[in-house]
Amino acid sequence: MQKPKHILVIRLSAMGDVAMTVPVLKAFSTQYPEVKLTVLTREFFTPFFRDLENVTVFPADLKGTHKGIFGLYKLSKELNKLKIDAVADLHNVLRTKILKVFLFGKPFFQIDKGREEKKALVSGQNFQQLKTTHQRYADVFKKLGFPLDLSNPKFAKQVELESKLHSLIGTDSKKRIGIAPFAAHESKMYPLDLMEKVIDSLSKTHKILLFGGGKKEVEILNGLQNKYENVINLAGKLSLTEELDVISNLDVMLSMDSGNGHLAAMLGVKVITIWGVTHPFAGFAPFNQPEDFALISNREQFPLIPTSIYGNTFPEGYEEASRSISPETVVEKIKYSLTTNN
Repeated sequence: MQKPKHILVIRLSAMGDVAMTVPVLKAFSTQYPEVKLTVLTREFFTPFFRDLENVTVFPADLKGTHKGIFGLYKLSKELNKLKIDAVADLHNVLRTKILKVFLFGKPFFQIDKGREEKKALVSGQNFQQLKTTHQRYADVFKKLGFPLDLSNPKFAKQVELESKLHSLIGTDSKKRIGIAPFAAHESKMYPLDLMEKVIDSLSKTHKILLFGGGKKEVEILNGLQNKYENVINLAGKLSLTEELDVISNLDVMLSMDSGNGHLAAMLGVKVITIWGVTHPFAGFAPFNQPEDFALISNREQFPLIPTSIYGNTFPEGYEEASRSISPETVVEKIKYSLTTNN
């Protein structure tokens, strides 16, 4: 196969999975600057790719124009006009399999998600570190003839904040700690009463910026903002582009096993993660973070962890597994991260 000059990269959702493509595509555009990449994803995620050279976004309207088989056929016609040489499918779902049929004749390589390995991990048959999602993405490009080295990443420069954002978060010299306490499943969340203790402790000497979304989350975060000094709730106040700008100016992000950790990591920000019933061994840890930045629930107390890959299933009694991680441990890890060059 002749090496392609223009590759279509497909990753449609979810936020964290799309964010994890960014450091991989950054490595690609740095190591193969002569190759053009077009990313097929949701329009909402377009700001993720703003700092990547030779990378453009083609928005997929999966709930409208590109809905269903006929919509995907229309999408394939639109993609063909871009004169794409090959496809790197980093999603590998039914939609992309249908697109593979419609884009017949083009080299089309799909991610190996390692489903059997992950089943063995969750069942307890094989408790060991699996290949990271970032490496699985890179493996698709290797199949296309473009091996990638992810070991020496380069990140975009810290964004200079506009006056609106400065007025919102302040201009004092306190270290900025982002905290994103929510996740898709409560079993992946740190109990809010313990998170409040973390915020209480850190807010005495640091600036705390809270991230979230949805009406209920905004109400909870507003309550924390009103209760403690140096705590600012940003949920519901920023566009995605503005949120990325603020995140790029954090000194560290505290996140669950969720999208916000991946947003910070793709920008080169330090990320401390808290893991409930999931585990970094499944390959979803934020990019380029030290292993000890992942705070894991006590497996002596909860030996079946990971109970699932996504945190959606767990046995009775595991609902708050992360309560086994003390607030003091979280605070000390964050303070430690602020003193290191990792």
